[in-house]
Amino acid sequence: MSKGRVTVVDIAKAAGVSKSTVSLVLQGSPLVGEATRAKVNSAMRDLGYVYNRGAANLRQSNAKSKIVGVVVNDLTNSFFAELAVGVDMVVQSAGFVQFLANTGESIDRQSEVIASMREHGVSGLIVSPARGTAAKDLKPLVSAGIPVVLVVRNVPGAKVSSLVSDNRAGTEAAVEHLVSLGHRRIAFIGGFADTVVFAERLEGYRAAMAAAGLEFSEDLVVPSAPSRAGGVEAIGRAMLLAEKPTGAVCFNDAAAFGVCDGLRARGLEPGRDFAVVGFDDVIEAQTAVPALTTIAVDPQGMGRRAAQLLLKQINADKADAEAITGAVRLVVRESCGAGQGIFGRKTA
Repeated sequence: MSKGRVTVVDIAKAAGVSKSTVSLVLQGSPLVGEATRAKVNSAMRDLGYVYNRGAANLRQSNAKSKIVGVVVNDLTNSFFAELAVGVDMVVQSAGFVQFLANTGESIDRQSEVIASMREHGVSGLIVSPARGTAAKDLKPLVSAGIPVVLVVRNVPGAKVSSLVSDNRAGTEAAVEHLVSLGHRRIAFIGGFADTVVFAERLEGYRAAMAAAGLEFSEDLVVPSAPSRAGGVEAIGRAMLLAEKPTGAVCFNDAAAFGVCDGLRARGLEPGRDFAVVGFDDVIEAQTAVPALTTIAVDPQGMGRRAAQLLLKQINADKADAEAITGAVRLVVRESCGAGQGIFGRKTA
């Protein structure tokens, strides 16, 4: 077998069939028996072969694929919808089209959609990795020379570009603000505890609590799914504490909206009886009632920057991996109880 890219001939030899039979299997032809098809598919898996449909369609010309893959871990979170809009603004103007896929935090699903996108000959990928993604999961993309930009979540050891937010600075600013309003029992609510983003945001929370001379309490850290339902569930647990919190810094805006729902279910009004701060500043944050105080990340801007970075790599013969940390800012609205009006403070 050749040492370079796996070919149809390699598969034919491994499966003990003809090259034309392999071609028929790749085309999904009904002329091939199930036993033979299974043997060919097994050989392709063993050899790590990925059928590039885009290349197959373009063999008669020198054209390049104009497809960019966007793979996100939770499309039900409006943050990622806004990020995808930002990506589309850039790639569309550059003559590309984006394929968008949702993994629902499943590594298996992530592998499937990335394999499918490779089959269609994507020129590059923007990925917000599913929980538990390791560097080895991205190694095949690096080996194949496919440009990759990770967004929101980084993967330690992965030799690809990344674009993340200044998570620590964001939660530090949120805690400092609540302390300035007189709060001493401040909870950290939401987020999966096994993610890098959670660790970074919790680190900022702990640092700001220590700087304010407030004792860190494990009871005040209440992880949950970073969703509206997760926020409802988490604030329910927090309010069962003997010494209840008076405010919360939430992992993201989705959890913060859930916290507001959970407070109302207990007869408490966000911004009046309990201070709530989110993280992301999605579009709904400004129009929510009360309007949500949050750490602004600019999801659409992140999408635009990620797309620009990816196109830069696609157009380069060999681009070096870049690690970019985007600045964030505190946007004060009504949910923290600081009164009406919107103003920002740079945190990075």
